[in-house]
Parts: sequence; structure tokens; C-alpha cells
Amino acid sequence: MKMFWRFLFRKSLPASSLCQLDYAVLGLGDSSYPKPDAVVDPWLVALWEKILALYPVPPGLEIISPDARLPPKYTLHYLPEDSPHPESAVLQPAAPRAAPCELQPFAARVVSNQRVTAQSHFQDVRLIEFDIAGSGITFSAGDVVMIQPQNCPEDVQQFCQLLRLEPHRRFMLEPTDPGTSLPPLLPQPCTIQYLVTHYLDISCVPRRSFFELLASFSTNELEREKLQEFSSAQGQEELYSYCNRPRRTTLEVLWDFPHSTCAIPADYLLDLIPRIRPRAFSIASSLLAHPERMQILVAVVQYKTRLSKARRGLCSTWLASLNPEQGDIRVPLWVKKGGMKFPADPATPVIMIGPGTGVAPFRAAIQERVALGHRGNCLFFGCRHQSKDFYCQAEWEELVTKGFLTLFTAFSRDQEEKVYVQHRIRENGKLVWELLSSENAHIYLAGNAKQMPAAVAEALQSVLQQEGGLSPLEAKEHLTALERSRRFQSETWS
Repeated sequence: MKMFWRFLFRKSLPASSLCQLDYAVLGLGDSSYPKPDAVVDPWLVALWEKILALYPVPPGLEIISPDARLPPKYTLHYLPEDSPHPESAVLQPAAPRAAPCELQPFAARVVSNQRVTAQSHFQDVRLIEFDIAGSGITFSAGDVVMIQPQNCPEDVQQFCQLLRLEPHRRFMLEPTDPGTSLPPLLPQPCTIQYLVTHYLDISCVPRRSFFELLASFSTNELEREKLQEFSSAQGQEELYSYCNRPRRTTLEVLWDFPHSTCAIPADYLLDLIPRIRPRAFSIASSLLAHPERMQILVAVVQYKTRLSKARRGLCSTWLASLNPEQGDIRVPLWVKKGGMKFPADPATPVIMIGPGTGVAPFRAAIQERVALGHRGNCLFFGCRHQSKDFYCQAEWEELVTKGFLTLFTAFSRDQEEKVYVQHRIRENGKLVWELLSSENAHIYLAGNAKQMPAAVAEALQSVLQQEGGLSPLEAKEHLTALERSRRFQSETWS
């Protein structure tokens, strides 16, 4: 997309450069839109009619029926049980020649995995440290680490039992189409166990196409009818309430359709189940403070739906389970440039607003700035209870004592009236205005994207009005101008 965007903005681009291009656009939003199928289905029908009118099918070729099952992307060839086992170097790659990336992650050793919330607190949050010596990885405050998670052994075992797969059988993959490349990160030969543990995302909520393909294998009439209903346009409401709303996983769906599940040909596993995607975490430490180390702050995702078993985040649950005292534990990772950039000028103060795990990138920034002797660091931190989830409390208090940090805290549940970071911003409006107007301060915001970002923006506008004497419209425009000039940067997630 970036390449195309740059191409469009080339000064030398002739006006007729795209005149040979027919294109169709469907604006659908993103994957958080729950039910776009009502729009997609009729649009696709109309699209194919239009395409066939513009580009008729060549003589001798037939349009493939929508009911036809396409051949699998790969064929899976089992190796004889007694074939030799070359030692695979997949799990613990040597230090790569280039900087680690998605296709060549670095297997970082877990140094420590510490719970930073009280045992009595409802949420388990971890400060995890990795050893990245010899990896060639460099990062600065605001950067992001990508982590490639894996499925838990119990789920892998259940999956293999359901599909009647032998975990230790070895196989080679062969692309059906000679032009198709093999999946990256899968060794050749590979074991079923490795494929299911490291590659197939059996804990994701399956999409409509999963039900469509599963229906085509089903030999059980009752199950096949239900699967076909879930993959039809009319069945989308029902599919949503069966699958998406309760966050039912692929593995749980396979349990619900046992006859269809044991009929899945191994060749189709990679068509049926998507690969495990890497997860992004803000880096929570600086190389200047912790050379050859990297730390992240991880909130373990766990919540209830109407299903009896609690829903768990794949990556955070896996990371929390890793115990470095049980030997040499490795995590595949690589670094990406983050969206937040901190000022290079040591005289520029920074106002950081980071409730909860949103404080992670600011811990990296503060460590980096303190190591360089920069003093203008102002942090607004919020959590529920001072005694239960005040991450890095001792570290912040030491920096306050040394004069490197101005700290404002909001413990929302420690008094009757709930107090959040936005309340502390309003209370300290005079300082915020002074830093912004007289000292050219930069503002940074990170954390959960529910109501918090809007509430913080409102508090900042209120400060601009109360302390700066701006009208509501001027305050809003001033905040927008700060965003445009990158003096107000935010990174929020849902």
C-alpha cells in the first residue's frame, strides 16, 4: 500500500498513468466490524457479473461452481516412521546475520518473569525480561517488540486426538501449484506436533470460510446442515451469536462437530486454520539502563463470556506460564519501530499519561532520558489500588526523590469517588499549561482505547480553556495543532 501511495504522489506521474486500470472499491471498516457479510455478499455477486461482462471467460474454460471444493494449497506427505531424523535447528536459531525479523526471529532467553500485581488483585500483570545479547537487536523508547506465541500442550493434544493425528509423525509439504512458496517458519520435514504447536491458530475465533470448508468434508447430515447454515448469508446472525459473541475458539467448534472434524483431510489443515499471528508489546525498558536486556509489561488476558470456560489470550497466557527456573526458556521475537518519538532536545519537557500497562513505553522513555540526564519528566499514572497494581512504584519514587521525575497518581478504587488520570490533569492544569506554553513540552498518551483517550483529550482542552484563556473551539483546534506537529502523540489499543 505504501509503495502504491508513493507512486500516486510522484511529481512526474502522467495524468493518464492509471487509465488502463479497472478497479472496484468496497469500504467495510476493519475486522472489529462484527457483521459486514450482509454488505459483502450482494456486492460480490454484482462484482463478478461486472467482471465477466468486461472480461469474458476464454472458450473451453468453465466458471468453477461456488459449491466446488478447491484443491488444498499444499499436499502433506508423511515420511516412513523409520526415516532418519536430522537434528532440526528451528527452535533455537543461531544469532542471525541480519537484524531479526518476522521470517527470522531471535530466540531470546527468558531471564525473569515477575508478577507485579498483588496475588489478591483480579488481574495478573507480568514484568518479563529477555536476554537479547548477540541478537543485533537495537531499540529506543516507543519501539515495539513482536512476539510469536504458541499453543498450550493440552490444546495441542486435544486437537490431535479430535483429528486422529499422530503428534510425532513427520511430513513434507508440497505446494499444489508450483508457483506457491512453502509457508515460512515451518521446517521441512516437520512433525504434526510442531505444526499444531507453533503454526495453526487453534485458539482463534473461526471465520465464516472455516465453516464453509468444514461443511464440505462433513459426512454427517445433521452437522453438515448446521455448518452450511453458518456459512450462508442468512445464517450470519446465528453464527455471530454461536461464535463471535461468546468468543468460541476453533478447537471448541471442532469439539461441537466431532463427525465432521475426524473427516478433515490432513492436506487441508493449512487451508482450514490460519497461522498464529505475532503479537505486539510496547518495550518497557531502555538499553541505556539495561544493556543486552529487554523488558515488557504484560497484562494476562482472561475474561468470562456465557461459555463455562474463561476466555484466555493466547500470547499473554503462554508468556505468563514461562518459568525461567525450569531451564533455558526461549521466546521468538523481533523489534519494530514504534509510532511514538520522544524529543531529542534535552531541554524539552515531556508530559506522559499512561494508566495501567499504558505506562510501559513511558518506563522505557524515562529510563532513557534519566540515563542521558534529562530532567523534565512528568508522569500521570493511574490504576485501581495503590497497594495492588501500582506497577514499578519503588522505581518511580526513587526518581522523584532524585529530582528526575514529577509523578501524579490516580488510584481509582482507593476512595468512594472514582479518580482517574483525567482528574489529575485538571487538578494540575497550571503546571500542564506552563509546560506547554512556556517550555514547549510534548504530550504522550498510551493505554486502553475504551473511554480513556477521549476523557484525557477533554481534560487537556479544559486546561487550555481554564489556564490559557482559550474558547472551547480554540482549545480543540490547539490540541489538533499539537497533534499535527507531533507535540501530542498517542498510542492506544483495544
